[in-house]
Parts: sequence; C-alpha cells; structure tokens
Amino acid sequence: MPGKRNGNCNEPAFALLAGLAARAVSVTAERNEEGIDFVSRFFAPKVGVNEDPVTGSAHTALGPYWDARLNRPLLSAYQASPRGGHLLLDVGTETITLTGHAITILKGQLQVETVCL
Repeated sequence: MPGKRNGNCNEPAFALLAGLAARAVSVTAERNEEGIDFVSRFFAPKVGVNEDPVTGSAHTALGPYWDARLNRPLLSAYQASPRGGHLLLDVGTETITLTGHAITILKGQLQVETVCL
C-alpha cells in the first residue's frame, strides 16, 4: 500500500480508480503497531462512492487473506478513510464475524412479496 505506513493518503486518484475494470478497489497493508494487525481503504468511484468510510463487505475478503498471512484468525483492523473505523474480525472456517461501532444512516422497511409460479 503506497504512501504513509498507516494507510493515509490525502488525495487518492479517484479518476484513475474509476477507469479501472473493477467496480471497486480495496488496498491493505500490515500494521503491527497500536494493536492493529492491518489497515485498509476502499474505493468505488466507478459506482459513485469515491471512498467508503468503513466497509464490512471488504473485510470479509481481507479477513481470510490476513488470517493466512499472519496465521491468526482473530484480527484487529483499521480502515484509514478520513472518518476511519476499527473492526475486530474472527475468521472461522465457513463464517467471519465482524464487530465494531456503527452509526445508523438509514432506517426503513423492506417488503418482499412471494411470487408462486
């Protein structure tokens, strides 16, 4: 992960990231200080999200990667976006448990109708 060791970069190249074939890009680096195993950032300018503050779905992929590299299923992560956030990961054989603090940004109801053919 280029730039500062903690994953912070003041001006990501969003136009370059949007030009990539992938819908989103997650970058990560080991950080064995301050009780954090790894840092990450998540960019998706192609779909209208320049940078997601803390991305649980990305950590479901990063967890097994860092478990394999560090040989440790219990991991502490920090997503180094401008808002930032800490996550704890427990990587199991078939599941990953993510914990951390969250804020509610949307409340609502979803109604799904069953269609019988």
